[in-house]
Amino acid sequence: MTVSLNSHIRKKANILKKIRLFFDAQGLLEVQTPSLLNTPTTDVYIDSVSAHVNQDIEPKTQYLHTSPELEMKKLLSQGSGDIYQICQVYRDNEFGEQNFNEFTMLEYYRLGFDTHQLMDDITSLINVLGVKGEMVKLSYAQAFDQFANIDILNTNFDDLKIVAKTHGLSTDFNWIEDLQIFLFVHLIEPAIKKIPICFIYDYPADQSALAKTEGRVAYRFELYLLGVEVANGYNELQNAQAYQQIFERENAKRKQLGKTFSEPDQDFLKQLENSLPQCSGVAIGIERLTSQIIKSD
Repeated sequence: MTVSLNSHIRKKANILKKIRLFFDAQGLLEVQTPSLLNTPTTDVYIDSVSAHVNQDIEPKTQYLHTSPELEMKKLLSQGSGDIYQICQVYRDNEFGEQNFNEFTMLEYYRLGFDTHQLMDDITSLINVLGVKGEMVKLSYAQAFDQFANIDILNTNFDDLKIVAKTHGLSTDFNWIEDLQIFLFVHLIEPAIKKIPICFIYDYPADQSALAKTEGRVAYRFELYLLGVEVANGYNELQNAQAYQQIFERENAKRKQLGKTFSEPDQDFLKQLENSLPQCSGVAIGIERLTSQIIKSD
């Protein structure tokens, strides 16, 4: 074992210890939810890893979780209160320096929090973990206006393609949200690489994922450390009907792209018939976070 590898292992172990101490002090309950599920994710650009089980008894296909999100929301709907989980998650068809088929995720939920309260809470957490420097909050619209002179929330798909062409970028996208994301990667991420702690919040409604929306805005945020995205959080949807609509929309897109799709988790929808308590939640990639902390040491 090299010294650098040994140092990385120790650093990650210390980070996990500090995370648990931070949440224990705040009264959050650590939970464990199933990682082997009966339904795959409906997320358009995340694919589940399938597992064929009970081959000698009663063969069936199950799926390794891509996130503990839905299972944790089942607990929230049953009155668990504030909860967190640190677990391995699995995703198929991942490729790149920052993307892995298996990685460690911290996911946690705070009842009664809006996205800004959760961003402040996350800042306190990562400060404890050793992340140093100025914290900056920019709305998605502010970031595009400041760094690219684009009115991103009021520019339609066709006009946004014209903007992309002026920057020499591709316009080969099916939906406006994909082009918005592409422009963010090429025009905004390079501009925020010098910001130690940067929250981008209030995403376009077309990029809502499972966040609440109002008008053109989704109450969602992402955390960037020196330009590297390490966290994704929402003011969470609360009722089964809203989730059903999102799952159906995602499955329709998966079908259009020629991807596999299946019925959403009916048990999840049934449990949310009485609604989720108002809360905000976030998923944080531990390996990315650890790497950024090591770089800053």
